Amino acid sequence: MEIVTHLINDTIEFYKWTLTIADKRVEKWPLMDNPLPTLAISTSYLLFLWLGPKYMKNREPFQLRKTLIVYNFSMVFLNFFIFKELFMAARAASYSYICQPVDYSDDPNEVRVAGALWWYFVSKGIEYLDTVFFILRKKFNQVTFLHVYHHCTMFTLWWIGIKWVAGGQSFFGAHMNAAIHVLMYLYYGLASCGPKIQKYLWWKKYLTIIQMIQFHVTIGHTALSLYVNCDFPHWMHYSLICYAITFFIILFGNFYYQTYRRQQPRRDASSSSKAGKAISNGTLNGLSKAANGAVVTGSKEEKPQENSGRRKRKGRAKRD
Repeated sequence: MEIVTHLINDTIEFYKWTLTIADKRVEKWPLMDNPLPTLAISTSYLLFLWLGPKYMKNREPFQLRKTLIVYNFSMVFLNFFIFKELFMAARAASYSYICQPVDYSDDPNEVRVAGALWWYFVSKGIEYLDTVFFILRKKFNQVTFLHVYHHCTMFTLWWIGIKWVAGGQSFFGAHMNAAIHVLMYLYYGLASCGPKIQKYLWWKKYLTIIQMIQFHVTIGHTALSLYVNCDFPHWMHYSLICYAITFFIILFGNFYYQTYRRQQPRRDASSSSKAGKAISNGTLNGLSKAANGAVVTGSKEEKPQENSGRRKRKGRAKRD
C-alpha cells in the first residue's frame, strides 16, 4: 500500500511539473484547464458503448436520416474550416514543412494556428457521435475495436497535444487529416441521402487507400524531423510514431485486407465477364456496406443461365 501511495504522489508531482512547461496561451480555453472534462467525456463514451446496446436490444432501430445528413455535412464544413485556418495561418507565419518549432508567443498567426488545432481537438470529441449513431441505428457490427480505439484515443491524446504543443510540427498531421475528413464526411453525408445517391459512391475503397497513405506520410514526416534534429519536443515525435505504427499500420492495414482482399465476391464462370466489367467501372454486383451503416446498391445479381446443349422438352417445366 505504501508503494502505491508513493507512486500516486510521484505522479501528481510530475503532473504539476509538466504544467510549468505547458502552453500558457491555451490554459484558459474551454476544456484545457485540466484533463478531467476530457476524461469525463471519454469515460461517458465508453459507458455508452456498454449501456447503449443493452438499451437498444429490444427496441426498433432509429432511422436518423435527416440527423445524419445534417451531422455529416456539418462535419464537412468544420473540417474544411480547420484545414483552411491551419493552411492560411501556417502560410502567413512562413511555416516549414520539414521542421517547425513551437512558437509560444502571442503572434496573431501563431495564436491562429493554436486556435485551429484546438478546434481540431474539439472535432475529435464531436466524432464520438459516429459511434452513438451506429448504436442507435443498431449497426453494432460497425462498432469494431478499430473504430472505438481510434475515436477514444484521438480525443484524449490531442488534449495533450494542445496543452503542450499547440503549434509547430503539430500543424502538419492535423491539417492533412482535416482535409481527408472533408472527403470522408462528404462520402458519409452523400451516403445518408438515400439510394439515388448511394449508387454513385463507388470510391469508398479509395478513401481507405488515401487514409493509409496519410498515415505513412505522417510517420515519414515525424522520422524526418527526428533525423534533422528539429527543435520540437522529441517525446511527442516518439509517441506519434509508436501510436501510428501500432494502430494506423497494423490495425488499419488488417481492416483493409479483411474488407477488400480476403472477401472476394462469388462469380460463376458464365457471368465472370459481366462481374469483371462491373468491378472495372467501380461497382460491385449485389450489396456493399457504406459508411455510417448505409447500404450501396449496385445492379441486381443475375443468376447464370446454364446451357446444357440440349433442347428442353416441350411442356416440361425446368425446376430450380
